Parts: sequence; structure tokens; C-alpha cells
Amino acid sequence: MNSAYLELIRIRFLMMLAYRVNYYSGIVIYTINIGAYYFLWEAIFGDQKVLAGFTLAQMTTYVAVSWMARAFYFNNLDREIANEIRDGSVAVQFIRPYNYLFVKLMQGFGEGLFRLLLFMGPGLALVCLIFPVKLPTDLGTWGIYLVMLLFSFLINTQINMLVGLFAFFVENNEGMLRMKRVVVDLFSGVIVPVSFFPGWLAVTMKWLPFQAITYLPSSVFTGRTAGDDVLRVFGIQLIWFLVLIIPIALIWRMARTRLFVQGG
Repeated sequence: MNSAYLELIRIRFLMMLAYRVNYYSGIVIYTINIGAYYFLWEAIFGDQKVLAGFTLAQMTTYVAVSWMARAFYFNNLDREIANEIRDGSVAVQFIRPYNYLFVKLMQGFGEGLFRLLLFMGPGLALVCLIFPVKLPTDLGTWGIYLVMLLFSFLINTQINMLVGLFAFFVENNEGMLRMKRVVVDLFSGVIVPVSFFPGWLAVTMKWLPFQAITYLPSSVFTGRTAGDDVLRVFGIQLIWFLVLIIPIALIWRMARTRLFVQGG
């Protein structure tokens, strides 16, 4: 069975490879986004050396790494799950000898692996040639960042699963899917680092899983978080990964008793 799950990763990777031209163009689009944010933050900093704990050099690296990391952890599993619930094809998954949600996780990881190798890697190299991005030279920093990046994918995927599974209860969760994407991009720190949020909102974010997707790993990568604090922020990621398993399991258990096919 384990080999079957691994095969799902390979199949999704090959499926993404068939449409690789779309992702090559995506590298250009992400580079333009990073360029726009770079010039925006350069204007915001002006003559100031530090803002909200960031130097301009750290902010440049943060923006570049955050957007390229998004290419890895981003997926549309929420929409896939919702569509399969609406058309009733998820019913077939119930009788098959595997875990439906784990299958989705493996498919998402196959997509993420493709994006890591053929999108994030080349894209980050291109951005480093154009903008003054300073990558860490310490191999330990790279190692912990890659582990945290994996947990970014896991946590984002868990949130996607939760939102997708709500299609069992609301029939059409298209609005929820769109709202989730905006909320994750904003509160994870892709658009604006969490340290720039107003005090009350920054405190609120500490009790939500979004910062564990982008802000915390990127803070480690840029050197804003170092020493014992690295283990602390990694612990936050690990805790949220374990905590999110509980609502997913509960909603999945309740959802299995509510399936009906619209128009079926």
C-alpha cells in the first residue's frame, strides 16, 4: 500500500510535467510580482535603516523567498475535493482500499515536488540575478528551512482539506474557497510580514496557524530568527500540524454520513 501512495506522487509529478510551459511562464509572473514588491518596499523604507525589525536587505530576501516558497506549498486540493463532493465521485473513493485524504496529500506533494524542482529553484535563481537577494551561507539554515518548508506545505494542505470538506455541509463553497486564498496569502505573511500588522492583529495571528505557513520559515531563512528561537518557531509549526489533524478527522467522520449527489 505504501508503494501505491508513492506511485501517486510520481503520477501527479508527471501530470504536472505535461503542462510545464505554464509553470515556466509562472516563473516570469512571480518574478514580476517580486520586482513590484521590491520597489514598493524600497520606497517605503526610504532613508530608514530598519522597519518592524527588517532591514531593506532582509525584506528583499523575505519577499523573494516567500513568493517562491508559495509556489511549492500552494495547491488546489480544496477545489478538487469540493468538486468531487459536488459531482458525487467522492462516493467511489469511500469503497476503495485506501485513505482518501492521504491520497489527496500524496497528489498535492507530487505537485509541490514538481513546483520545487522546476519552479521554485529556477525562479529563485533568476530572482537572485535581478534583485539584491542575500541567501544564507550556513548549511544548517538551509536544512532547517527545507524542513520548515515541508511543514508549510503540510499545514497549508490541511487548511485546504478543511475548506474543501465543508462542501459536504454547504453544497457550494465557492465563496469560501476564494476567501480562504485571500486570508492565507494575507495572514501567512506573503503580502505583508506579520510584524507589520497592528498590535492586536499581530497578537491574534500568534493563535492562528497562518504565520506557520510563510512568515516563520522566511524569518528563519532571512536570519531574523536565529539560535534557540529557531527551534521555538519550528515547534509552533509542529504543534499546528498535529492540532489540525483533529478537526480534519472529525469533519471527515461527520461528512461521510452526509454525502448526497447534486442532480444525482
